[in-house]
Amino acid sequence: MPNFIFAYHGGSTPSDPADVEKVMGEWNAWYGSMGDAVQHGGGPAGKSNTVSAAGVAEDGGANPLSGFTIVSAPDHAAACDMAKGCPMVKDGSGSVEVCEVIEM
Repeated sequence: MPNFIFAYHGGSTPSDPADVEKVMGEWNAWYGSMGDAVQHGGGPAGKSNTVSAAGVAEDGGANPLSGFTIVSAPDHAAACDMAKGCPMVKDGSGSVEVCEVIEM
């Protein structure tokens, strides 16, 4: 079964402890719903830089990565269906880019 990267864009980390607990509960519930499909839990991403032939831009680009997860799914459509359950997608605060990991 192929693996897919879920690349998260957007979202934010709440500062209120009660909100942090609520958000973590939502993420844990989503991960739990995917079960053994989660191959690597990934995590949030810190500050990003964009490296190109022109040099290093310290802004992370127009839509910087905010985290990632690697899952297995039968096909791209199934992986996209799984990504629809992401708390950031459900609350409208972010998006999930889904791409297949190509085995070489």
